[in-house]
Amino acid sequence: MTGAYAVHALSDEERAAFERHLADCEPCAQETAELSATAARLGLAATMTPSTALRARVLRHISSVRQVPPGTAGARPGRPGKRARLLSRWALAACLAAAATLGGTTVWQHQRAEDALRQARSARQGTAEIAAVLAAPDARTRTAALGDGATGSVVVSRARDKAVFVASGMARPAGGKVYQLWYDDGGTMRSAGLMDPGRTDQAVLLRGGVDGASGMGVTVEPAGGSTKPTSAPVALLGFPA
Repeated sequence: MTGAYAVHALSDEERAAFERHLADCEPCAQETAELSATAARLGLAATMTPSTALRARVLRHISSVRQVPPGTAGARPGRPGKRARLLSRWALAACLAAAATLGGTTVWQHQRAEDALRQARSARQGTAEIAAVLAAPDARTRTAALGDGATGSVVVSRARDKAVFVASGMARPAGGKVYQLWYDDGGTMRSAGLMDPGRTDQAVLLRGGVDGASGMGVTVEPAGGSTKPTSAPVALLGFPA
């Protein structure tokens, strides 16, 4: 069941039973960790980044395509009556009032859209960097069981001077806490960024270069992180040669 567990293909009952088995079976825990890391590498390596010209092309077409005018079927020729003219004036007044009211909303929506685009670009860039490390020809992986059925794998590319930590089944930290990653520089721990406290499965690019570090660690820290570890490590993994 290691393969099915690694790709989250088990039912809740099967998953619970298998995790109980993992607690007492080191070979299965090792195999599961390796398969989870492989699944993450395959999935992230297959991601595609949209063309940077896509947004400009869409906006250009939007500005050049005319709106289809309202249909005129069944309309009577001739000058509109007094009631029709009155309704037209009320409609125009309502439109002008709506335009004045929604002007600020339109600006706000535009700003929100620009913020979303910046966040999307940042997310795509992060995913691309992770995929580049996982797919690097010199990438090497080391896995470890983290307890309670969780596994962690570190993938290192010396050529890119980058490392990725792949977690599977990690318990969410307590409120106000976060998992922090560290490089092990010969016994001195150097901060390498924070994990998403709301996710139990994730791949995280360690911040900064490997720069000769011999391994990495994970600790539980206050929200926002710490300048140095303040708790016992949840995980310690030596970098593969």
